[in-house]
Amino acid sequence: MSIIKVTIMYDGTNYHGFQEQRGSGFQTIQSVLEETLSLIAKAPLSIVGAGRTDAGVHARGQVISFPGQHWPVPIERTVYALNAILPEDVKAVAAREMPEGFHARFSAVAKTYKYTIYNGQWPSPLRRLYSYHVPHRLDLDKMRQAAAFLEGEHDFSAFRALGTPVKSTVRLMHRIVLAQKGECIHISMRANGFLYHMARLLTGTLLRVGLGKLNPDETPKILTSGNSLLGGPALPARGLCLEEVEYA
Repeated sequence: MSIIKVTIMYDGTNYHGFQEQRGSGFQTIQSVLEETLSLIAKAPLSIVGAGRTDAGVHARGQVISFPGQHWPVPIERTVYALNAILPEDVKAVAAREMPEGFHARFSAVAKTYKYTIYNGQWPSPLRRLYSYHVPHRLDLDKMRQAAAFLEGEHDFSAFRALGTPVKSTVRLMHRIVLAQKGECIHISMRANGFLYHMARLLTGTLLRVGLGKLNPDETPKILTSGNSLLGGPALPARGLCLEEVEYA
């Protein structure tokens, strides 16, 4: 049995995150996608997502997968079929047929998230849904120094939301890159996986460094403490975007 893999782009502003919350009444990305797929297939279809993005988080490269035995559309026409029905803020960008055993979440080997800080003097109405406004000048050099301590394999317990049990809190952070383009500062994080709120807590910590509220040398102490009350705070979801999911 083949598996269909679809890459999805969405504006998360009007959704209560990716994952469906049955009985809650909230609209999620997963519920919209499953409704669309089931309509086309004329049968119930459930999907798996690579990343369970929070309410308000966006995606440029989210990946979903679902069994292909009931899928009636040729793979080369799948993107067109989906986009004809999906709302304007959720669209498919690519589709592939994968071998049996492929799983959008568990087959992933790396994910890249990008957080955008708008560092202009005044809030921008055009950027308000896709960045976090910080009017004070940030020290990027110190932020990069702090980010270097977070690269590599570590226990990221200090950078996860409380009350979210997982089998392991160890993750491999391949790289954290800070780049400034105009009045925007982009913080790109590539890792083999992210804990709940990890990306937003990491960027919140780097922001404290950039504002001079935290010394870069204190970052490894927070990391090794395992105390989630020391990391962060978690920056608002609107500045975060799931950029890419990689597979072997």
